[in-house]
Amino acid sequence: MGLTILLGLFVLGLIIGLPVAVTLGVSSAAYLWFAGIPLVTIPQKMYAGMDSFVLLCIPGFILAGNLMNAGGITTRIVRLAQAMVGWMRGGLGLTNVAASMLFGGISGTAAADAASIGGMMIPGMKKAGYPVDFSAAITAASSTVGPIIPPSVPMIIVGTLSGISVGKMFIAGAIPGLLMGGAMMVTAWVIAKRRNFPRQPWMGWGELVRAFMGSFWAVMMTVLIIGGMLSGFATPTETAIVASVYAFVVGVFVYRGLGLKDVPKILMDSAVSAAAILLLVGLANVFGWILVSEKIPQMIAEGVLSITTNKFLVILLINLVLLFVGMFMETIAALIILFVPLLALAQGVGIDPLHFATFAVLNLMIGLTTPPVGVCLFICAGIGRISLVQITRAIWPFILTNIAVLMLVSYVPFFSTWLPNLLSN
Repeated sequence: MGLTILLGLFVLGLIIGLPVAVTLGVSSAAYLWFAGIPLVTIPQKMYAGMDSFVLLCIPGFILAGNLMNAGGITTRIVRLAQAMVGWMRGGLGLTNVAASMLFGGISGTAAADAASIGGMMIPGMKKAGYPVDFSAAITAASSTVGPIIPPSVPMIIVGTLSGISVGKMFIAGAIPGLLMGGAMMVTAWVIAKRRNFPRQPWMGWGELVRAFMGSFWAVMMTVLIIGGMLSGFATPTETAIVASVYAFVVGVFVYRGLGLKDVPKILMDSAVSAAAILLLVGLANVFGWILVSEKIPQMIAEGVLSITTNKFLVILLINLVLLFVGMFMETIAALIILFVPLLALAQGVGIDPLHFATFAVLNLMIGLTTPPVGVCLFICAGIGRISLVQITRAIWPFILTNIAVLMLVSYVPFFSTWLPNLLSN
């Protein structure tokens, strides 16, 4: 009966549109009350879930991304992307994807990417003659590359849950992120060709060099983050702090787009964003602890293995489960609740933990662009001033493209394990 109350209230909360953190907290509290377990268990388990040194890098990376964005990074990245691919058919669509790939190495979150790039690109594409639904859809779809290409908040969460090196997790996402971005660029080009979207004139090698030099210090931030962790010189948390200092110096003294008067608001916004994530982590840990006490992970593993023990079919079933869950649940909550039991299932059939972690995160990123809880859909629909139905109709080609990349990464471990293993040797 207690488990029925837990899951029933959780599903009801999602249906009526409560925030995921509130839904997790209310359903967990109701279960504990019904089971006669003291409610003081909630803060205890929340603290246990948040008491991780690695999680400290989440506020650092959020702050670094906000500082760089406020310092004028978005404009420079869009200019570089446009100089590289803007001259092709549907060039602004390709620029949108390329900018998200570059921006992903700074922000680490899809929502920040969708808001920052979308705020510039959606009105700009509309003015240039692109349909607004296409403009919003490609922005939402391409924003999901951000949490795949390092740094990545979901990758940090996964590293904390599994014990896998966060540095390795970051590197594991590099090739899948590039594949995802490249596939979406091809999709955008095909759509642009068929619908005869406009193209921009080639601006010359000089503009490409100037655009690269203008965004050089922004691109170097990704090099700093990855280099610091791979060299062993700094932990992920220390790297996040260094990245924040670097972003401040570049924004104030190099790009000169960041003033000291802007810093308090940036600090406050970053603190609110980090607190929301860590609150979700804590409450999801309570919910996950209850599921473990009810032996739900074992039931999931036994249920799947009773259907098949074939490695390839298990991968397919895991992907179907995560795709379904990603449509209704926020990414971090889904990871905290489902990652550990599904990892045990994956290891039971011989799937490498690093490989599994990569395609699990990639899978849930697709959920950010699927209704009814696709955060990036809502952000981009709001910027483009279109309905959720309009953007959903336009985004399906990109969702199918991303699912194809997901299947490729899921069934070919090379794409997620080769680079981390190469660089760690």
